[in-house]
Amino acid sequence: MSIFNVPKREEVSNENQEIFDNLEKAVGFVPNLYATYAHSENALANYLALSNAKTSLSAKQKEVVNLAVSQVNDCNYCLAAHTAIGKMNGFTDDQILELRKGHASFDTQLDALAKLAKNITENRGATDQSVIDNFLKAGWTKENLVDTIVLVGDKTISNYLHKTTNVPVDFPEAKPLETVETF
Repeated sequence: MSIFNVPKREEVSNENQEIFDNLEKAVGFVPNLYATYAHSENALANYLALSNAKTSLSAKQKEVVNLAVSQVNDCNYCLAAHTAIGKMNGFTDDQILELRKGHASFDTQLDALAKLAKNITENRGATDQSVIDNFLKAGWTKENLVDTIVLVGDKTISNYLHKTTNVPVDFPEAKPLETVETF
């Protein structure tokens, strides 16, 4: 149960009202998690600036990171949102489940990215050198490495906000991962 309300447009600052209006135009609604940022005068604008900043990763590559990080952090909201966004970026349901597990058998380069994002998150930044080496050998650059770390931080912020506030998820629920792995 949430201890935080999801603020409505009339309950937020004028600056946040303008952001709500822009989100409504761009997305068709104001996602509950974004609205929750608006409890702060500055957090929503700051988060959107970070989230929409230039990066060397494509939208599809960003979803690889978002899915792996959100799974490690067990964020139901972000898993639901990024499952929907992942599908919009061309991933199948099975590919999304793989990405959430931190691998991509269907693409060597995306596999290295998923493994890196998972490892960074699990180890709180103390990334295994073999994972970094594999990432670079897969054709990624040091720029991509830095941008991936920034994206892990970006997604972790949202994961933590939802885990703390537990606002209602307003995206279709993400399918749970199998609890038993088969080898």
